[in-house]
Amino acid sequence: MALGAVHPGRAGSGGSGASGSGATVPSGSGTSPDGVAPGGAASSAAGSGPASSGVGSDAGTPGSGPARDARTDPDDGPTGPAEQAHSRTERHGHLRSGPAGNVRPENAARDARPEDTTDGPTPWPLARKRAARAAGGPRPPEPSEPEDALGRTLAEPLTALTDLPPFDTSAMDGWAVSGPGPWDLDRAAGGDRGILAGHAATALADGHAVAIATGARVPDGATAVLRSEHGEVHDRGDGRARLVAPRAVRLGQDIRPRGQECGRGEPLLPAGVPVTPAVLGLAAAAGYDRLTTYPRSRVEVLVLGDELLRHGLPREGRIRDALGPMLGPWLRALGADVTAPRPLGDDADVLHAAITGSTADVVLTTGGTASGPVDHVHPALRRIGAEVLVDGVAVRPGHPMLLARVAPDRYLVGLPGNPLAAVSGLLTLAEPLLRTLAARPPAASSRTPLGAAVDGHPHDTRLVPVAYRDDPRHGRTATPLPFHGSAMLRGIAAADALAVVPPGGADRGDLVEVLELPWPAGSAARGPEGAGRPYGPGAHPGGDRPVRSTFSAPPTGGAA
Repeated sequence: MALGAVHPGRAGSGGSGASGSGATVPSGSGTSPDGVAPGGAASSAAGSGPASSGVGSDAGTPGSGPARDARTDPDDGPTGPAEQAHSRTERHGHLRSGPAGNVRPENAARDARPEDTTDGPTPWPLARKRAARAAGGPRPPEPSEPEDALGRTLAEPLTALTDLPPFDTSAMDGWAVSGPGPWDLDRAAGGDRGILAGHAATALADGHAVAIATGARVPDGATAVLRSEHGEVHDRGDGRARLVAPRAVRLGQDIRPRGQECGRGEPLLPAGVPVTPAVLGLAAAAGYDRLTTYPRSRVEVLVLGDELLRHGLPREGRIRDALGPMLGPWLRALGADVTAPRPLGDDADVLHAAITGSTADVVLTTGGTASGPVDHVHPALRRIGAEVLVDGVAVRPGHPMLLARVAPDRYLVGLPGNPLAAVSGLLTLAEPLLRTLAARPPAASSRTPLGAAVDGHPHDTRLVPVAYRDDPRHGRTATPLPFHGSAMLRGIAAADALAVVPPGGADRGDLVEVLELPWPAGSAARGPEGAGRPYGPGAHPGGDRPVRSTFSAPPTGGAA
């Protein structure tokens, strides 16, 4: 099941943020193939007290609202040890007993690391590391045409196949001159238009000049190029003309010498560099017709949920699918080839057939990762004997995300159904996995001062949409935005990045890690009035506008 908004009555499905069901949602931890006990923390019965204050009422700051274990959201906090132990046995004991045996010796040896030893849901930094090394590497490299190479990664160093420029060329429109001048203007040598780019050039005698265009090959014997605005042509009256320069001309002036940028055989770019439009241009200039690159990962997106509409307005308890339109372009920005999102109803057999029948490198599902009555992702993984690498992450939103190896060199990333929680899963698990499959280097870590204090969860990392702002005290800051509930996309649509807020929260001016979004910063945050305004103290996470609700407690937007 997938959720695009808070949906009462299905709190256990896809990590919904709705409260009021009063049901306990099991979500414990088991033993992963690398010796870790991943899994989600269970939550207990719902209460009806006021929402917490701070940057998001799902922040769960101690003392600012009801205890976090008094809510039904499976992402809303830990339970007691006894209940967690029961969840681990009930939910994950079967994940290790499939027909494939789940733990293959070679994978256990490869994945096991001493720092991976943990209990409960996987810590957020460790989940990203595990996703990055889940795959051994990309598929074998292949030659690719320039139009297909864009967004891929170079598998071989780019070495110049020719000198650049390949011959001496004119940097300006003007005259090629030989000697100190003045010069006899040699109109016959280049015709009325002189020497043009792409045309052959004859030798130039000392004391002579010829008109030349930018990019044209400089004739042998030329000592400089005189710009057209710096020369004066005097008619001598006998059909000949004299070129005069009011100022001295330097030797080699406005000539681009052969090999100025690089010489033949010179290394230009190492392997592992993403192919950008500029790389394509450099490769073409250096003589390449094709590039050797790593193939893009093939990703299939399965959008789960009977309640999702593809068109029109929400009606009769059904809501619009927000994830299908978002995930394809986002994954393509990460360098993947993505098929059109495939909608699936809440049917266990249909989901099983879709996963086993897919030929994609990565199957990405939305919703169905918790343990509600129509959450079929875990049962499907048990049924096929999948190797679960990450099952629940200590992050808000996005707690019930997962990563599994469903076959050699094939993976499944299970995203929560709430939209912002799904974005969290993308950045936590999908992006590091796809980066490895694409042979891309890890993104450089970036830390920025917070523009406002952010309440933190007692134990979990928080990912908060932020916009870059100039602060007179701290310089460029990452300012938290409103509309950051797990079921909301308004905040992330106005964001430049997501701030990684450690457990316990962070104060204004504290340096925090920021996760850049795969589009230019500032493209949305400086949009319409209020779209990217910072979240003020005491403001509701939905902004200042009243929110209509049938619940007795203010809606929080969820924390899944």
